[in-house]
This record gives sequence, structure tokens and C-alpha cells, in this order.
Amino acid sequence: MRTPIVRAAALGAATLMIATGCGTDGGGADDNGTSPADAALTIVTGVYPLEWLAQEIGGEDVAVVQLTEPGTEPHDLELTGRQIAEVSEADIAFYVEGLQPAVDEAVGQEAAEAGLNVADVVELRPAEGADEHDDEHAEEDDHGHDHGHEDEGDEHAEDEEHAEEDDHDHGDHDPHFWLDVELMTETAEALAERMGEVNPDGADLYQEGAERVTAELATIGDAYEERLASCEHREVVVGHTAFTYLTDRYDLEQIGVSGVDPDSEPSPAQIAAITDVVNERDISTIFTEPLMPAATADTIAAETGAQVEVLDPLEGVTDQSPGDDYPSIMLGNLDALTTALACE
Repeated sequence: MRTPIVRAAALGAATLMIATGCGTDGGGADDNGTSPADAALTIVTGVYPLEWLAQEIGGEDVAVVQLTEPGTEPHDLELTGRQIAEVSEADIAFYVEGLQPAVDEAVGQEAAEAGLNVADVVELRPAEGADEHDDEHAEEDDHGHDHGHEDEGDEHAEDEEHAEEDDHDHGDHDPHFWLDVELMTETAEALAERMGEVNPDGADLYQEGAERVTAELATIGDAYEERLASCEHREVVVGHTAFTYLTDRYDLEQIGVSGVDPDSEPSPAQIAAITDVVNERDISTIFTEPLMPAATADTIAAETGAQVEVLDPLEGVTDQSPGDDYPSIMLGNLDALTTALACE
């Protein structure tokens, strides 16, 4: 995985024109049009689901500064000097430790007291847990199938070694907690509480915002429970194992072509193993992601006759996302899953 680079603070005028992320206008105002100078609170976030929570809970009372620009991979975020200053000046730096090392570093150096780390709020899954699940799949498949690769064992060992290195770079935990609406609810409540501590005058407003968010998340969760209760298939084949929180919550089986790190490249042996599983289980859909190349999914689909569809891990909103905000994308993902799994 590429190492984020924290650039020097002395940047040219062109750098100052860079927008700080989704919904920002380059002048410090957020999606609600609230300038940090005019807001009761300023919250800096590094990934879209946290931005959504902060905006929904705070409303026009809060300025939310998103550090990751739309359509870019959040794991690879590099911070400009201006963005480091925004972290330093924020009332709350809302982040997931291990997801974005550049943000971790900036918070640690510039805003330790202002930091609200989701890993301290909810129990994150170990990153290696997702990979162990995939390794078990590969091991079972290796024992039961001959893919015609004489060196497959060696390749698999190398893949495991690289996966361990990638997981170390990615962090010790899987950060994609936001695909579990119950964990999002816990996070929303913790954020509202912290916001009320920083700005007691707005505490009631923030609590009301958290209650609205909690109700919306519960509605989404109910839809998932109902529509995924009875399906012909329960296997979800994905490009990388970003969906563990979602699949475990609804008793689905995630089959990842590569591990939790989206930058890891699957080997021919891994692709062959997944292709066999897709054929044997008559899986109809291979899922790719808006921010990932579809080449590997296309290769497996060509070998199996499966379709390639998008399942969005909600790391950001793009023109390929099945919606334009957190709720609509979650429900768009549900539509994709119920179709792919032939749910009643």
C-alpha cells in the first residue's frame, strides 16, 4: 500500500485552491453552506460516512470539513498544508484510526485532544479476520480442486505473506464499520455526546439530530433484515473484503478475490480458485466497487458467465454509486444484493 505523504505547509497558491473534500467549495464552507468562522462547531472528517453523520447530527449549526476529495480512494489520502491546519483548528477531528495514516498522524500531532476515534467508540473487527476467512476458502478449494497450477501452494503462501504486510499497512482493524447500521448508531450517539460537551448550548439540538439519524438507520436495518431473510444464494463475491460487517450482520457469506486492502492484487491462483467456486455454486453475480478497477471481476465473469454489478463500500460518493448519500447508497446496495442472491 502506498505510504501517505504529509506535504510541507509552505504550498503555492494553486494548492490553496484545492477543495478539501466532498461538498466543500475550497473556501471552507461545507455542504450546508456553513463557514467554520460562522459555525458553533467545526468537525473535520476523513471519510464520507463520518461526514454524513456529522452533517446530519449538527445541521446548519456545524461546519463539516471533509479531507478526502470526491471520487478519490480514501485509504491513499495525502494531506496538504492547508488540510493539516484545518485538522489543527477543528473542534472535533472525527476519524477511524488505521484507515488513513495521514489523518492519524495529523490528529496525533495537531489535534490529540480534539480527536474522536471511532475505534474507541465501537468494537472494530481485526483486519486479519477477513483474510483468515478468505484463506480458509482458498485452502478448502486447494484441497478439493486441481486448477492446473503446479506452484499454487507457493503462490498462495506468497499471497498470505503479502496480505499480512498489506493488513499491517492498512491497520490492525477493518475500518468499514459503517456498513453495519447498529455500529453507525453507536457512533452517532457518541458523536452527539462529544458535540454537546464541546458546545453545551447546542447539546439538545445534537441529541435530536442523533435521534433522527438513529431512526433512519433502524429503518435501513429493518429493510435489510426483511429482504435478505429468504434468498436462493447467500454467497457475495466481492473484489476485496470490505463487506465483512454487512455480510456477518445478515448471515451472508463474503467471498473476496483479495483481502481487506483494496490495493492488493490477486494472483492467478486466487482468481482460478474464485472462478471454481462461482461455477460450482452457480453464483450469478461478481461485485466490483466504484473506486476499484473492474478488470478482475470482468475476468471471472468471462470465465463463468456471471454478471458484474456494483456493490458500494461507501468510502465516498461517486457517479457510479447507487445513490447520492449514505441512506440511498445503502438501499441501492440492498437492491443489488436481493437481485444477485435471488431473494424472495
